[in-house]
Amino acid sequence: MPITQRAPAKINLGLHVLRERPDGDHDIETILHRIDWADTVTAAPAETLSLACSDPALPTDESNLCLQAAHRLADAFDVTEGAELHLEKQVPYGAGLGSGSSDAAATLQLLARLWDLNLPPEALHEIGGAIGADVPFFLQDAPAAYATGRGNVLSPLSDDGNDYRLPFPLLVAAPQVQIPTPWAYAQVSPRGTNRGDLRRIVSSNDLARWRSELTNDFEAPIAEATPAVAEIRTALHNTGAAYVSLSGSGGAVYGIFETRDAARAARDAVQIPNACAYLMPAPG
Repeated sequence: MPITQRAPAKINLGLHVLRERPDGDHDIETILHRIDWADTVTAAPAETLSLACSDPALPTDESNLCLQAAHRLADAFDVTEGAELHLEKQVPYGAGLGSGSSDAAATLQLLARLWDLNLPPEALHEIGGAIGADVPFFLQDAPAAYATGRGNVLSPLSDDGNDYRLPFPLLVAAPQVQIPTPWAYAQVSPRGTNRGDLRRIVSSNDLARWRSELTNDFEAPIAEATPAVAEIRTALHNTGAAYVSLSGSGGAVYGIFETRDAARAARDAVQIPNACAYLMPAPG
């Protein structure tokens, strides 16, 4: 019988580009927080590995992170079985929401079950980290984490001893543009000193403090270079969102609201051509 796994998206609550690394990547710090907007990955037994996708624009060869994850897992543990994978896309890709990395993480978790590998978490994390910096985050259970290094060094984010969860309603709007990550990094001047403490800022849940101190280094240059992103930022600000930010290196932008009614009203008011919107209510 086929088995399924949800692949949730994420947003970044603040993102600092600290320095360029000798290998050409960058050291960053950010708070990653998963949201309910999700793809679904299905796996069924088969003799070989294959992938189908609901979005015909996405490749289904080994350039797709799902199939990369499947082959890496099979090679690492000498698996001779195959699997028929199906990816049901809901989350926009190339939007700073981590959907490709989340799909890869879901594939690793699915196939570990399908192939009865009974692996310790660190085994999947090692494979996931080789696929993409965000993959280890999606392999963990906690809803939020403080990420450093390339974004793959994770520390729990807690609130009074409990896992931190965003307590505010959230509206994410993603224009139909894709922001190439290497290009996005080229627009940013790294700065490793005099940066605010993201963990304290986010955990304060003080939206006035977020507006003045919680920044994403990609936001200004990406908005300046991409009119569709600037349009969404302006639209969300005009709805009265308490905090607005780019997610990752874009182009999805999210607004945080103090009440569910305000978030729902914003969803109805934001009329942006060629964009999709998603509302996540606060817990409770």
